[in-house]
Amino acid sequence: MTPWLTIIGIGDNGLASLTPQAQALLWQAETIVLGERLDSVLEGAHLPGLKRILTWSAGFRETLGEVLRMRGTPVTILATGDPMHFGIGATLRRYVPIEEMAILPSPSAFSLAAARLGWPLQSVAQISLHGRPLTHLNRHLLPRARILALTSDAATVTAVAALLVKRGFGASMLSVLEHMGGDAERITVMTAQQMLENTPPLSDFNTLAIDCASESPLLSPVPGLPDEAFRHDGQLTKREIRAVTLSQLQPFPNALLWDVGAGCGSIGIEWMRTGMATRTIAIEGKAERVAMIRANADALGVPDLEIVEGEAPQVLDGLDPPDVVFIGGGINHEGLFEACWEALAPGGHLVANAVTIEGEARLADLRGAFGGELIRLSVARAAPVGRYCGWKSLMPVTIWSVTKGENA
Repeated sequence: MTPWLTIIGIGDNGLASLTPQAQALLWQAETIVLGERLDSVLEGAHLPGLKRILTWSAGFRETLGEVLRMRGTPVTILATGDPMHFGIGATLRRYVPIEEMAILPSPSAFSLAAARLGWPLQSVAQISLHGRPLTHLNRHLLPRARILALTSDAATVTAVAALLVKRGFGASMLSVLEHMGGDAERITVMTAQQMLENTPPLSDFNTLAIDCASESPLLSPVPGLPDEAFRHDGQLTKREIRAVTLSQLQPFPNALLWDVGAGCGSIGIEWMRTGMATRTIAIEGKAERVAMIRANADALGVPDLEIVEGEAPQVLDGLDPPDVVFIGGGINHEGLFEACWEALAPGGHLVANAVTIEGEARLADLRGAFGGELIRLSVARAAPVGRYCGWKSLMPVTIWSVTKGENA
């Protein structure tokens, strides 16, 4: 069908930033939807077909619902920059088939900032802190990393500076790029420590660039974070076992993991830190551990991790179907494996760990019935023995991994 929904990206210099094609589509618009930052862009514009203007200020869900109810009627949405890069286009795409949309982007804030700073965009982390928890930043904080972040307002810059200082990244260089492409364009450069101590007047319409510098301990995105990176009560998959378990889970882009019996959340958190837009639903029955999962997810930069408090398999019904399942404990619980296996589509992957003899026996039985790979890991760490040093063994862990349908 002919697209009824047009989304036009616009720059800080207003209508002058539009291509002839975008200008022609805007000239034909009957209903225009725009945000508060663009409320003055139409002043003085001659739009002969315009009948109605809507703003998101009435409430996003309410305005979105009104837009969707106008399906089949021409609607034009004005957005800043590239609507498909952390923008309204990406949101609307969940509700509207691409065949019903025409999307005309302008350069994104990321592209403009990279051009101003001379940063190769393919080597830069690009994130949005606009209306999102600042803790999204945490997993990107690495020595020498470069980050471009969309902000909500000037206050976001100060809050980020405070977070950086708290995390030991106070020497990181911040560049605040305001009104890029407009008459009021300006770049302010100072360290995070300086920004926190003496924040200059800043526009709410800014993009933040962070050139990371730190002497803090490295928290790599490669699986196998130090055990002390997590708050836990002892219910923790140890570092070496965790690294092997993640390799067995085989993360891939946009995959959803069920972390069943999540403990402190270490497996699900490291799954999401791989940087491939992976998702985790952590299922945990103890309230104190649920609190640990939330604290760890925030501290390690994956605040979007979902938590379901309750006992599996009872709470599994109604959850989004997983691509991969990890059972970190309770493999002998009645009906647990069966419910997880049933939830997996053909080709889905399941990994289960066990430390008890009974759990190991259950995994051996499951391997006999469903196939897969069974391995047993033993880890010993050097530890003081009086004036000397010796090996302190951790509990051996048995890991079973299987792909649904591989033995069909």
